[in-house]
Amino acid sequence: MKKLLFFAMSLLYVMLLPAQEKIYLWEDGKMPNSRRMELKDSIANERVYQVAKPWMEFFAAPADKNTGAAVIIVPGGGYARLAYVVSGTDLAKWFNDNGINAFVLYHRLPISPDLNQREMAPLQDAQRALRLIRSRAQEWHIDPTKVGAMGSSAGAHLVSTVGTHDEDVSTITDHLDELSYRPDFMIMVSPVISLEDASITHKGSRDNLLGKDADAMLLKEFSNDNRVDENTPPAIMFHADNDPAVSPMNSIRFYSAMKAHKRPVSLHIFPQGKHSISLDPQPGTTQYWSPLAIDWLREMNFIK
Repeated sequence: MKKLLFFAMSLLYVMLLPAQEKIYLWEDGKMPNSRRMELKDSIANERVYQVAKPWMEFFAAPADKNTGAAVIIVPGGGYARLAYVVSGTDLAKWFNDNGINAFVLYHRLPISPDLNQREMAPLQDAQRALRLIRSRAQEWHIDPTKVGAMGSSAGAHLVSTVGTHDEDVSTITDHLDELSYRPDFMIMVSPVISLEDASITHKGSRDNLLGKDADAMLLKEFSNDNRVDENTPPAIMFHADNDPAVSPMNSIRFYSAMKAHKRPVSLHIFPQGKHSISLDPQPGTTQYWSPLAIDWLREMNFIK
């Protein structure tokens, strides 16, 4: 009897979980910046090492909690892999608990042999994903003016890229071209920002995205503190002062650029946390980063 009751409760729990949908970003034959190689996804140890056809996984907020807001989540991994659990699906479920629809992005990695222009692929996929979300906003009960982006580490670099680069690199002359490819807000955890300053950059992210021999102009172009302007979306950043991998000076650079252009921005640098700020138990005051993120979304009127 106990086993039967346990099975029934487990089944009910599964039925109540928000539906998840796998959504490919590009129609067959229409993916830009591709050599049309036949690749396969490579996934191991909760990491994605190769993305053949970029896609996103949709985690719908429960109907009784849905605020209408949505966020696309870009996992970290130094542009060499995607840590899609700790900086992806775990965060999606947390957003759902707070009434926010979530999409985990599985973008092409710049080290893929299929690419013609390595540094453009992640940005193309991120722009396309934001357009796709807005194209189905009514179906998913999402407010198309409240679609943000969140990322961790190199994932946050891509978030800052899609938030600051004005060039439309994802157009393929279909009905999505008319929709916005910019996020309405940005949440960045331990972000890689500067690629041109060797004293603070994350070398692995820089080399994987741009190549080891990238010229100064390309390094400046993808140092996204240089790209902030009067149209950059509001941002909140979280960093640990003792981060051994990505200097908190990256967040400070972006914060300073946002202030210089009078853009809404918030920055929290905690004493501890290293390069492991996540939903896992955090030391000291670092544990408050996640409720602060939700409170900020309320304060900025993205959720109620």
